[in-house]
Amino acid sequence: MNYFLRQCAVLVVSSFCLISLQAEEIKLGFVSTDRVLKEASTAKAAQAKLEQEFSKREKELTDLGASVKSMAEKFERDAPTLPEAQRLTRQKQLLDQDRDFQRKRREFQEDLNARKNEELQQVIARANKVIKEIAIAEKYDFIFQDAVYVNPKHDMTDKVIKSLNGAPAK
Repeated sequence: MNYFLRQCAVLVVSSFCLISLQAEEIKLGFVSTDRVLKEASTAKAAQAKLEQEFSKREKELTDLGASVKSMAEKFERDAPTLPEAQRLTRQKQLLDQDRDFQRKRREFQEDLNARKNEELQQVIARANKVIKEIAIAEKYDFIFQDAVYVNPKHDMTDKVIKSLNGAPAK
């Protein structure tokens, strides 16, 4: 009988603990990082900065590509009538210029990607700071940035974007 009373007491205490846990509401939030990176003024400013920084090199690269293409077309037209030695010399020059163009294009892409990552990391760091401030101020328990499905009532992306757009850039 004593064993039975102990089991009932454990069951009653467990029930009270479970009820008190269920009574406490958990506040959840969700932020779409993609939307923040597309719509926040800081992200747009970073994109504009990158475009300005790399536009000259991109134009030079485009011009160089057009020049190599033009030379290749001219070589294709002239190749049948050129003497063997001259044809081989021009072919080697064309290959060297194409190799140089490919190298410059690859370097440009690597530099652009590195700078883009730097700028995005700064935007993400600012967004995360804003998210944390909102979470503390509004007493959120969890805020997710990636999810398969989110009920729109938990989406706080607009608050984050508004806060980022209103915050002075540092």
